[in-house]
Amino acid sequence: MSIITTATAKLADIAVETDRIDAVQSFVKQETVLVDLTTADGSAGTGYAYTIGTGGSSVLALLRDHLLPVLIGRDARNVEALWQQLFAQTRATTTGAITSLALAAVDTALWDVRCRRAGEPLWRLAGGHRQEVPVYDTEGGWLHLDTEDLVKGALRAQEAGWAGVKIKVGKPRAAEDAERLRAVREAVGPSLHLMTDANQSQTMSSALQLAAALEPYDPYWIEEPLPADDISGHARLARATRIPVAVGESMYSPMQFRNYLEKGAASIVQVDVARVGGITPWLKVAHTAESHNVMVCPHFLMELHVSLVAAVPNGRYVEHIPQLRAVTRSELLVRDGLAVAPDTPGIGIDWDMDALDNRRVA
Repeated sequence: MSIITTATAKLADIAVETDRIDAVQSFVKQETVLVDLTTADGSAGTGYAYTIGTGGSSVLALLRDHLLPVLIGRDARNVEALWQQLFAQTRATTTGAITSLALAAVDTALWDVRCRRAGEPLWRLAGGHRQEVPVYDTEGGWLHLDTEDLVKGALRAQEAGWAGVKIKVGKPRAAEDAERLRAVREAVGPSLHLMTDANQSQTMSSALQLAAALEPYDPYWIEEPLPADDISGHARLARATRIPVAVGESMYSPMQFRNYLEKGAASIVQVDVARVGGITPWLKVAHTAESHNVMVCPHFLMELHVSLVAAVPNGRYVEHIPQLRAVTRSELLVRDGLAVAPDTPGIGIDWDMDALDNRRVA
């Protein structure tokens, strides 16, 4: 039987692999909240969510105090019903990051159980559009790196056959950001996609100035130029610039994405499976974006997102930021510039439980 018999959660801290600094913050560590489920017939699954330094213990408390007890005795096959039941259980705290992260940890565990029971990988069970997807690099484009390092990182990615790199922007003057982007563009030529990311650091006026300064160097997109809840501002900027506007990593419900898409405020959707509440709502966002003829290029979590990008027809890019190599027995396969979705049953992450336990803090 597929009745859930145990549901447990833990918190592990995973150190970053390199310095990661953008216009508003530093990535201190990955607080990783994991949920383990077992069922009466011996099926099991592990799901997870994350923060970049704070709030992990709050997510863990919400899971232990309010969500995990609801799962006991429920049928793990009913993923949509369980998501809705847990959402209703937390209605007083939705929509928001803590609740969405907790829901995501459970939902990804349920999908892991579902895929393992079916003997299928996530990319196929979630849609099965294709197995390989383009990848772009972010690790070589952080804001603290000097221009010479940006150029070296972009050339490495290009030589490896990758189709794009991300350059963080948000220097005190738009001209400085433009000069950094110009140097990279001149080094790599016209074919490499150059994504830019302002991490919500701009005002309306500075965003207009920044976009105008960057336009000559043909950015593939400008990401989160304004605060994430400024829909009208993003819509105004999208009308004012030729650069596609990318948003989504700081949105926590499908309705937020719908509003952005309906107002023409998003040209690229960057939905994050952990922050939106799991695989179940992630797929709803992806299909909503497809109905607006908008591509999906999710934020972070490459080890999980590779399978979801591969599942849907409007999945365009996976962002390459390695973060789980210290706690997994395998890592994302990139072949000829394409990330390959794992073919093993489950969500595709081969956890090293001993390594996780060594980093366990709660």
